[in-house]
This record gives sequence, structure tokens and C-alpha cells, in this order.
Amino acid sequence: MGVSEMSRDPDVNRAMCPSRLVLEHVTSRWGVLVLAALLERSYRFSELRRTVGGVSEKMLAQTLQTLERDGFVHRDAKPVIPPRVDYSLTELGREAAQQVWELARWTERRVDAVRAAREAYDEART
Repeated sequence: MGVSEMSRDPDVNRAMCPSRLVLEHVTSRWGVLVLAALLERSYRFSELRRTVGGVSEKMLAQTLQTLERDGFVHRDAKPVIPPRVDYSLTELGREAAQQVWELARWTERRVDAVRAAREAYDEART
């Protein structure tokens, strides 16, 4: 990436914009659901896995690691036996979670309209 490419303001429509990767992380299937769950409170890994239905252990671990690396999630490992690790949102994570949670709630409210649009689309094609 050249100097002129790096000095530009972020623009998600630009192919090499770093904001695209951040957007991908917070809007991924599991990213949205993990962020939304952590809006409620902090969770231990197993609790979070039960809360976010359908996520595999591997995908949850990867998602948490990605969100932690991006500064959205705080991992608090307590030096006790057995080990205890709690996950919570950082200030940046809370801000992101509130944004994606609004989108998630909107999809819940509008799912019937989407179903109707799909049916109309499919009928018009048959």
C-alpha cells in the first residue's frame, strides 16, 4: 500500500480500507451474537456458548479472540483452580455492540416483511 493509499480517510467502499475488516468482525454471524450477549453482562466461556445458540466451541473461541484483538472484548483470566475466565465488553465493544444490536432487533421486527418479499419474488419466477 502506497503512502497516498494510507493517508486517505477510511472508506469502506475502498478495496483496501482497513475498516472493512473491522466491519466484517462486528457484523459476522457470531460476532453480532457474541457482542449482543455481552451487552447484558460478562460471561464465562461455557455460559456464553449456551447463550449464543448453535455456535461451536471452536467458532466461539475464534470469535472471542478476534473481538479481543480488535479491542471490543476484555478477557479476564483469574489465577484460581480451576481456571476462571470471564469475557466482557470494553467501552469500544459496548459502542459496537449497541450498533449491531439495533440492527439485530430490526431484523427480528421485520422478518415477516422479508418472508413476504421472498414469497412474492419466488412466485414471480415460477
